[in-house]
Amino acid sequence: MIKYPNGASFNKELKTEKRKSKKDKLEVSLSAANRGMDFEKDINISNEYYRDKGIALIYKRPTPINVVKVDYSRGALITNAYFEEQSTTDYNGVYKGRYIDFEAKNTKSKTSFPLANITKHQIAHLKAVLLQKGIAFFVINFEKYDEAYLLDAQYVIDFYEHGERKSIPYEVFKEKGILIKKGYNPRLYYIDAVDEMYFN
Repeated sequence: MIKYPNGASFNKELKTEKRKSKKDKLEVSLSAANRGMDFEKDINISNEYYRDKGIALIYKRPTPINVVKVDYSRGALITNAYFEEQSTTDYNGVYKGRYIDFEAKNTKSKTSFPLANITKHQIAHLKAVLLQKGIAFFVINFEKYDEAYLLDAQYVIDFYEHGERKSIPYEVFKEKGILIKKGYNPRLYYIDAVDEMYFN
């Protein structure tokens, strides 16, 4: 048996188990962190499908940054930058002659969507879109149920400004929202939900 200088014995099996446990925890953690990114990726792929088919012209809005320093010795690598202004919503574009603007969020909660995930400037922006007769909504993915809902922005604004709680209950999405079908291509049939909510 191998012993360390302090007299403790080396247990190869225990060390292997600890290593496996740490690896498993890391994989679970990375997997959970990636789910929100996967949801965004699904929307981006769906948007590409809608553009290619000439159905809708929706793009992810880039976050404006101010570049401070660039390292040209490494192929114009940005080494220092900051966000120029707060971003508004994730996506915007045109569908059936109407301006579309929406925010996409992922939640791990089974019971509600936390309003802390929304900022004041996003609410102000969506109110301005509605004032101009644009279509504004949220697409919320309930990760635990593998369900995504389209909910009109006005419901979210009302909860944000006048609600007594700090979240929107899951039941509100089921009652007032539209469940978005999921598939292969597009990944999210959210335009079908837009049709049901705003064009039927």
